[in-house]
Amino acid sequence: MTENGDLVVIGAGPAGMAAAEEASAHGLRVVVLDEQPEPGGQIYRNISSNQRNESRINDILGPDYRRGATLARQFAMACEDGRIDYRPDCTVWQVDGDRTVHLSRSGRAEDLRARRLIVATGAMERPVPIPGWTLPGVMGAGAAQIMLKAAQAVPRGPVVVAGAGPLLLLIARQLVDAGATVAALLETTRAADYLAALPKLPAALRAPGYLRKGMAMRRRLRQAGVPAFAAVQDLSAVGSARVEAVRFRHRGKTHEIAAEILLLHQGVVPNVQITRQLGCAHDWDPAQRCWRPALDEWGNTSLDGIAVAGDGGGIAGAEAAALAGRIAGIEAAHRLGKLDAGARRAKAAPLRRELGIHRAVRPLLDALFHPSPEILNPPDAATVVCRCEEVTAGAIRDAVALGATGPNQAKAYLRCGMGPCQGRLCGLTVSEIIAAATGKTVAETGYYHIRPPIKPVSLGELAGMDG
Repeated sequence: MTENGDLVVIGAGPAGMAAAEEASAHGLRVVVLDEQPEPGGQIYRNISSNQRNESRINDILGPDYRRGATLARQFAMACEDGRIDYRPDCTVWQVDGDRTVHLSRSGRAEDLRARRLIVATGAMERPVPIPGWTLPGVMGAGAAQIMLKAAQAVPRGPVVVAGAGPLLLLIARQLVDAGATVAALLETTRAADYLAALPKLPAALRAPGYLRKGMAMRRRLRQAGVPAFAAVQDLSAVGSARVEAVRFRHRGKTHEIAAEILLLHQGVVPNVQITRQLGCAHDWDPAQRCWRPALDEWGNTSLDGIAVAGDGGGIAGAEAAALAGRIAGIEAAHRLGKLDAGARRAKAAPLRRELGIHRAVRPLLDALFHPSPEILNPPDAATVVCRCEEVTAGAIRDAVALGATGPNQAKAYLRCGMGPCQGRLCGLTVSEIIAAATGKTVAETGYYHIRPPIKPVSLGELAGMDG
């Protein structure tokens, strides 16, 4: 049996919560599907519980995290008033062009059809394929932050934090404040990146708060005595049963630092699995080295009635995501007959002005924290790229030599991208490797064709669905 609704929002991070709250305020019947047990998304994960318990973790995570509590409270009030039907613990595994959403909840598969759909699935960490990254103890830096937010868990033993990006500095600072032993901060950012970013500085000064935060984080790490290395190369995890050390080259010399945990980060990219599976048009973003759905100023995709809000449409941060969510909510109200065009423009205007301020810093950050070339295209042939199917960088290059011209041909040769993650962890790297091997751009090389189910679903759940 298929249930119907005005608006379905997939995701309850800042964009999803704001979009749902805004749309519901204009009289739309809104259903929010969330993979997590409570709203907040990755950036505000567990925010309601941590605030309610007055946990010390709130101070460690900082004011940006606490800011999510206001949005979560507004969302909760709309749910209590019956304006929003919030459904946690839902796994969306297929979306159809007619806006039918297929999902699993409590071991049962369900269908939900919407007059309008907002995809607010946010961002995911860019994969960082280096030698040894599949060893136990090596994980994305975001995973350590999730442990802090969800369980107040702090890693034991020496931790090395490596890569590039504002989140790398934030997590290193949070770990220090939580009592972890951060043995080193290894940054791949090069002098060339600073030179490339310099012309972007004047525009970024429209949002000076972001720059002040960055300087404050570096100052805190220096005060804590965390050794910092810039422009590192040849990064690798060393160990047998698990990571034991991190090896890297700095200023022409090879160094090795003992570590029980290695946290890797090279920025975040839009989560485009749903929009790819739907067949929405996508653009290659050369600055952020990722794909993003092609959107108009209201967040509309190339498919009628389907919009994207937040970092899933391009990385701009949590506050920008909430503003984009509100604009998408206003657009939903307009498209479904609750607001005329004039009221839509008037309500969106102040949000757009504020959104422009938050986005002003992005060109600087994109240039400064550009992913290192050896991360985008791993030089070591033995480096695993597709973890699900254990496909190496060398195997992908061999497939190109045999005639594979793009990721989908490589998939046929090697099964890369056919595991449980459906290409989320290897897609960008596979495209980069093939582009480099063929001499084409990544935009010309393309990306995987994403087919349902985009998340694992059991045969029992499928069999239990109504015909």
